[in-house]
Amino acid sequence: MADPGEGSTGALRAGLVVAGITALGAFGPVLGLSAAWIVVAVGGGLVLLSVDAATWQGMGGHVMAEALPGGVNRLRRIAVHEAGHVLIAEQEKLPVERVMVGTLACLKAGLRSSGATEFTVPESVRMPLEDLRRWSRVLQAGIAAETVVYGQARGGADDRAMLGQLWGLSGHDVQTAQREQRRARREIEQALRQGRAVLDERAQALLTEAPRLGR
Repeated sequence: MADPGEGSTGALRAGLVVAGITALGAFGPVLGLSAAWIVVAVGGGLVLLSVDAATWQGMGGHVMAEALPGGVNRLRRIAVHEAGHVLIAEQEKLPVERVMVGTLACLKAGLRSSGATEFTVPESVRMPLEDLRRWSRVLQAGIAAETVVYGQARGGADDRAMLGQLWGLSGHDVQTAQREQRRARREIEQALRQGRAVLDERAQALLTEAPRLGR
């Protein structure tokens, strides 16, 4: 799953609006702005914050950023991450329920995230070692895909957390868990590098399908 980074975004967005309001109040008259214009601008900023909180669950900044011309680069990275999950899941024969690329797609699905790939939930969290190896490959595939394409990963914190929980409940010792996860990461990075053209093609398909404001 691609990380939303919403933890500090809401506070930052509110801070920017407050800073803007303060700046307008202090420097507006100096710049020749009328009091009426300043009132309208201040009210507009507060309305945007309210709409964001009510409609986009505080993720409006991400939705707007992805709608801008430069937002396609952000969406492409998310698409690469999710494409990695999908390709390795297909290879491991783990069913994928749905794939979402972009904040708008996730919000429509009721998720506070910028991207997600949902899998069929395992019947039991205590899995045989081979199943744990399969999940280690699939859950790390988004991180691996970003690394292959961009040199490093930005998303994947939720993937790592879920993988840690699966191994934590497995009864295996920490050394075994770490060794198996490292091995899985090496295997899928190699596989994705060798199949880079397929990765790029799948990411482009997901990017094309991703919803954005204004289209």
